[in-house]
Amino acid sequence: MSTPSEPRPPHDGPALEPIRVLRPRRTDALAELMREFQRETGRDPGGPQSGRDPGGYESVALPGPPAGSEALTQELPPVARESRRRADAAPPGAGLRRAAVAVAVLAAAVIGFGGALLLRGEHPDDTAAPAPGPPRSAASTPDPAPAAPTPPVTAPVDPDGAGTLREGATGPEVTDLQQRLLRIPDVYRDGSTSGRYDPTLTAAVARFQLWYGIRGDETGVYGNDTRAALESRTPAGAS
Repeated sequence: MSTPSEPRPPHDGPALEPIRVLRPRRTDALAELMREFQRETGRDPGGPQSGRDPGGYESVALPGPPAGSEALTQELPPVARESRRRADAAPPGAGLRRAAVAVAVLAAAVIGFGGALLLRGEHPDDTAAPAPGPPRSAASTPDPAPAAPTPPVTAPVDPDGAGTLREGATGPEVTDLQQRLLRIPDVYRDGSTSGRYDPTLTAAVARFQLWYGIRGDETGVYGNDTRAALESRTPAGAS
């Protein structure tokens, strides 16, 4: 809904009447311009052309083309058409053969270059100077190293103690052992007194250790514990 305009105060002066504005037509201005142009060029707007040049300029003859200008050039032969015609007339596969030949030539060049590098690596230049060695110093006789002292020879330590007899031993002590075992019933029955510690004597010593509960020595070895037990049961001089 539009808002009503505010009331205006009444005009006390004379009433204004509309004024008609006349504007020249564009065609009239264009005709006036044409008439002015014809007057400047010497044309009569309503009659035939006058004796003057319409543009007001005199005609001048142009000189001929200089030597070597484009008028003396000749048309080039149709090279592009001729080459295209030759290409169209070439047999099929000619381009492939040319490409194959080019590839073969390139491969041969690469292979030859690689072979030359390999041959050069296998046969180095013999004229190369040898690498300089370390400087030689004056010959000097080194002092002889002192001889290491010889350690004293010590007898092997018997793990079962001194005087231990085992299989392979010989001597009077073995004979004394055999004679004492013969005094023990059924330990060394009909045993030999040859003075050699043989397997039969080893079995007799092991039997004596088992029957009398001797555990301090190895089985079949005549050690300190076995010796003490045997000597206590067979005093010296008893038959």
